[in-house]
Amino acid sequence: MKKRQFALSWIIMIILMLTPAEIRAQKIITVKPHEIDDVLINPGMGFMTFQRFNGDKLNEGTGWTEGFPIEYQKFNGNLEIKGHPMTSIAYFRLYWRFLEPEQGKYNWELIDKALKTAHERKQQLLFRLAPYGNKIPETDVPDWYRKIVGDTFINQSVVEHWQVDHEDSRYTKYFGNIIREMGKRYDGHPDLDAIDMALIGAWGEGEHTELLSEKTMKALVDAYVESFKETPLIIQLTDPESNQYALSKANVGWRVDCLGDLGFWAKEQNGFTHMFDRYPQDVINCGMQDAWKKAPVSLEACGTIKGWKENQGYSIEDVRFIIHESLLWHISSFNNKSSPVPEEWRPEIDKWLKKMGYRFILRKFTYPESVIPDGKLSFTSWWENGGVAPCYKNYLLAIRLTNPAYSKIFITKADIKSWLPGNNLYDNAVFIPLEMPAGFYTLQIGIIDPLTSKPEINLAIEGRDTEGWYTMGKIKIGKAEK
Repeated sequence: MKKRQFALSWIIMIILMLTPAEIRAQKIITVKPHEIDDVLINPGMGFMTFQRFNGDKLNEGTGWTEGFPIEYQKFNGNLEIKGHPMTSIAYFRLYWRFLEPEQGKYNWELIDKALKTAHERKQQLLFRLAPYGNKIPETDVPDWYRKIVGDTFINQSVVEHWQVDHEDSRYTKYFGNIIREMGKRYDGHPDLDAIDMALIGAWGEGEHTELLSEKTMKALVDAYVESFKETPLIIQLTDPESNQYALSKANVGWRVDCLGDLGFWAKEQNGFTHMFDRYPQDVINCGMQDAWKKAPVSLEACGTIKGWKENQGYSIEDVRFIIHESLLWHISSFNNKSSPVPEEWRPEIDKWLKKMGYRFILRKFTYPESVIPDGKLSFTSWWENGGVAPCYKNYLLAIRLTNPAYSKIFITKADIKSWLPGNNLYDNAVFIPLEMPAGFYTLQIGIIDPLTSKPEINLAIEGRDTEGWYTMGKIKIGKAEK
């Protein structure tokens, strides 16, 4: 037994002697970043502006406008919004009549300008093309379409919504066609956050979608899922048939537009409220419980938060309940219709913003103290997603090695869209080019835009530099000294 142990010791010594010094002496650097408690502004999550952009004045009172071309405000260079959280999303809702004023002639400038302005204001555009509004001619379907189909208004609910006959094959043909043309022009646009799918109904909210024939419903859904393959899609939570069909064709998220209804119309509707009688049931009955894992959940205030206080008389406990439910539904973004947030409720809103969407916390990162050119820089990383949803776009986890004379970015194969709430591990390696100059470098990590190679996502840790990179420490490239 002793002879065998002695022989084994010699073998180990020989292996060590034959192993290059830079490998034998390798030391692993371990970094445990400090978490921060800031509200983070990141793509695809948080509050949004509505028919407005960062830096604009909010709506006065508790009202809002929608569906009409944006009235652009003079911008003074300050992106802050008084009385409202900073945002990464600008929501634009437009009636069909404005985008196609003449049959087959499209006013793309309305969308192009909104995309350009959103980019300039550090936002991305969430867009809905609504077929029509209600009650007034200025929000009807395009005049040329009305002329084709005639006077086909139908009142279908407690509120008299006027609309067209959706089972007329010309509706699916013409409205479906403009959706497909939009897809050809804008699918995958880097400044387009998502498309809010409108099938029928006033403001495109989908009321009575369940009355559509299967043929009509599928034709309208297909216009979106076949035209937008890269840009995320969000469908109104309406009925099991249309929601499940959309899910069977693509990864689609969902939205509702009366978050916070604890009694807006309860007296007129036998006590009905969306928060108790509609949303929790529909999320389950429409089979959308797990849709958030692949596509965003975007919710809209019933009225506005300011209206919750001034018109509905909600307490802070009511607000906490509404927030709690939204987080259970894995909310990523919220439309408060560019209305102010009551100052006394702002601490609760900030807590909400720290959970809404994704929140990446790097808990631990390890890497070697040195690597030779043409060698592997192996690393391990432990991430926590402290939010309630993943990120839905293809941003890239990258490592940058930089010093005053040279800098290089290495793209990893991490799929951050798969980083669901909770713990996530990503361990891998990148090769150091043979021609990389020897020397000491600062090792940094960042989640970058694939088009610009610039960091796009703020992490909930200390160490961010002015360019958005997070410093882990020093690393030597080159052979170890003897």
